Amino acid sequence: MKNMDLARRFVREARAVLRQSPVGRWHERRKLLDQARAWTPADEKLHAFYAQFVGPGDIAFDVGANVGNRTKVFLRLGARVVAVEPQTSCASLLDEAFGREPGFSLIRQALGAEAGMAELKLCEATTIASMSPAWAKAVRSSGRFGAYHWERAERVPVTTLDALIEHHGEPAFIKIDVEGFELEVLKGLSRPVRALSFEFTPECADAALACMERLESLGFSRFNYSPDETLHLEADPWRDASYIRVRLEALRGDVTTFGDVYARSEKAPGPALRARADTA
Repeated sequence: MKNMDLARRFVREARAVLRQSPVGRWHERRKLLDQARAWTPADEKLHAFYAQFVGPGDIAFDVGANVGNRTKVFLRLGARVVAVEPQTSCASLLDEAFGREPGFSLIRQALGAEAGMAELKLCEATTIASMSPAWAKAVRSSGRFGAYHWERAERVPVTTLDALIEHHGEPAFIKIDVEGFELEVLKGLSRPVRALSFEFTPECADAALACMERLESLGFSRFNYSPDETLHLEADPWRDASYIRVRLEALRGDVTTFGDVYARSEKAPGPALRARADTA
């Protein structure tokens, strides 16, 4: 067993070295571009799920767009998409994959409570780069991402949700997936929008609960949640904030799961949400 573990570790480390070589990086980039441009059964599931939030002519903010798996779905739904991605490698890939789309705008910045500059901690996996040292420490200590390291960093410009709204218009939906920095992003929003989501990690339950408090103060009143990547809203009808708080507390510290909280305001819903709102 020990020899097998050593062999697996060797293969894992060898693959990591190959990926970081010029040839490895080129192949990885081509693979990601192909995935961004393709349309798969998984994309069809995302399309069906997000159709309840986004429709033709809407504006959608994809905050933490990474390599665009939500961006391409929002574009296919007919929305104008503002993709926010501070990682240089991911932003350049987004530009190459979607830059010619008439409804696509790329913001090569992070979002936070106020404009300025900040440090983005980079990881072997671009999906878990983070501006929250506390989050990175928590998910590494818990074992969720125990094999990863946040040893590199880049200085990135920071803007706010309010500034994006001022420039691009009010979104129908905001997807926020920023690895533990969600509260700071929400602090940069001073008004409710029709709907949004933010990712939660049970090791950081207090941060998720603070996000709930922030959303309530802004005027969001109906909430839901989806565990893992199930693309299924658990509460039918939508509930008040107290229900979600209970759910978040019940999951506190659970390293086997994660999820997204969805919030809705009383702003007039578009066609996609109106059907759901009438039954809530």
